[in-house]
Amino acid sequence: MVNDYEKIERSAALRSRVIKVIVYSLLIFWGLMVLFPFYWMILTSIKSYASYNSEYIPQFLTLSPTLQNYADAFTAVPLAKYFLNTLIFTVITTAVMMIVIIPAAFAFARLEFAGKNLLFTLFLSLMMIPNELVVITNYVTITNLDLRNTFTGLILPSVTSVFYIYLLKENFSQIPNELYFAAKVDGTSDMKYLLRVMMPICRPTLVTIAILKIIECWNSYIWPRLITDNEAYYLVSNGIQEIRENGFGRENIPAMMAAVVVISVPLVILFLIFRKKIMAGVARGGTKG
Repeated sequence: MVNDYEKIERSAALRSRVIKVIVYSLLIFWGLMVLFPFYWMILTSIKSYASYNSEYIPQFLTLSPTLQNYADAFTAVPLAKYFLNTLIFTVITTAVMMIVIIPAAFAFARLEFAGKNLLFTLFLSLMMIPNELVVITNYVTITNLDLRNTFTGLILPSVTSVFYIYLLKENFSQIPNELYFAAKVDGTSDMKYLLRVMMPICRPTLVTIAILKIIECWNSYIWPRLITDNEAYYLVSNGIQEIRENGFGRENIPAMMAAVVVISVPLVILFLIFRKKIMAGVARGGTKG
């Protein structure tokens, strides 16, 4: 009998080890697949123009790395100016959006008013509208307001988000009602309750939303490309396209990859700094009373 138990335990332990090996092998393989494009991007950016064009078969290593491509990327177009424009656009858009969505989510989650559920249902139905239709409507509106080639025209259509309001509303709703009623008994105003109770509790979600919006703004391409034709208001994504349109991108891929690396670095750093907050915001499933 003892031998049978030992065999069962050894069999279970062996099965567990095999499963772990398989799982970790798949995870490592998937991780390499995800990271390979980044590796190839960086590798290409440090290859010389002559070396890159002489490769009939792509080489996975280079023995003569160079940083000249990064200098070329900044001299081909005013990339530093585009960085500043993108920073202004990203910071203002994210800040204004947070100011808009936080009170909206609080109102739907905690306040009582006539037609709230119907209004919220209609509000969510806006998510069903194709983005292409929204872009067309926004373009006509911004053009009629004579806001093309302005930061206001770039920022205005992005200062709210139905999805982020819904996400934040669901997080606010998870906070026990007893906290709200106790605060009202103490004479706390709704705004003070929002700022001092709800926002600190939901900080991981707020940080996650802000970072997702920053990434969205930083990678924005279609709207800036559509609403601006003045280089003074180009963003970094437009700068990459400008390099290609000038013929630089097609003829000098390493320089183009260098520009892509430079553009990607701020987002990578942002994720590394706030990765714990992002994971906490995504994993947050509820609040215990």
